[in-house]
Amino acid sequence: MTPNRANIDLVFRGLRAEFNNAYSAAAVMWAMVAMRVGSTASIEEYPWLTNFPQMREWIGERAVKQLSAHVYRLKNRDFEASIAIDRNDFEDDRLQMYSTQSRNAGQSARLWADELVFGAVNDSFENPCHDGQPFFADNHPLDDAPAFSNKITAPLKADTQANAAASFGAAEIALMQMTDPEGRPLGLMPKSLLVPPALKATANILMTADRLDDKPNPYKGAAEVVCSPRLTSRTAWFLCAESGGLKPFVLQERKRPTIDMLMDPDNPHVFLRREYLIGVHGRGEAGYTLPQLAIGSTGAA
Repeated sequence: MTPNRANIDLVFRGLRAEFNNAYSAAAVMWAMVAMRVGSTASIEEYPWLTNFPQMREWIGERAVKQLSAHVYRLKNRDFEASIAIDRNDFEDDRLQMYSTQSRNAGQSARLWADELVFGAVNDSFENPCHDGQPFFADNHPLDDAPAFSNKITAPLKADTQANAAASFGAAEIALMQMTDPEGRPLGLMPKSLLVPPALKATANILMTADRLDDKPNPYKGAAEVVCSPRLTSRTAWFLCAESGGLKPFVLQERKRPTIDMLMDPDNPHVFLRREYLIGVHGRGEAGYTLPQLAIGSTGAA
């Protein structure tokens, strides 16, 4: 194929379509446990509330909830994926392999959000949240109230009702008993049971079986199982809640991955390197919201 402007434009429009179709078709899971927040700067600050404002009897003046003195910052990172098309391949009509690469780039761009969010989950026992403690920790400060814990160590089990109660049941109780600084229950309910592939079967048994060791299963249907192959621990698992659209993890999106193409035959890069370029660029980061919204277990007890 002669690499004139008309032919180059035709080929690149086809590659862009391949990218967009693959992007749209890829299934993502991050939204099950994370909320999307738009970003307009290189670093975003989140002065999260230290508690959930709740209705109370109005006696005297209003009890105005102030923003926390803690400020949580997330710095956007740049991500890219690039494809080079050799001019010789263009001239020799050897472009089919680039269609495959363009589809792979589209799928990767779509799954970029999963990579960010579940990467944050992987680091959640070490990386700090807004109060300076790791997101899953046993000593989260809460104004003048006693510190609270959202971390356990029980392995997820479904072989007996007793073992299920000691693992999922303990996390469920801890989540539902979360309170505000005044000691009032937050009213949280489990929404998602997030597990790695090694615990998928156990999680499905817990959430779907009618009986456990010939006893009624009290946890059937208590949460939706979310299994991500991006979770690196074989033992850690997480029980997540949602409150008013707020989820335990956050996807900060500065720039959704977009595709750009360098296809001008007169461009110096094309002249010097004999190649056209397809590039994908995205900017963003993932992090944490309020630790009350999730219980994390290392599964290492």
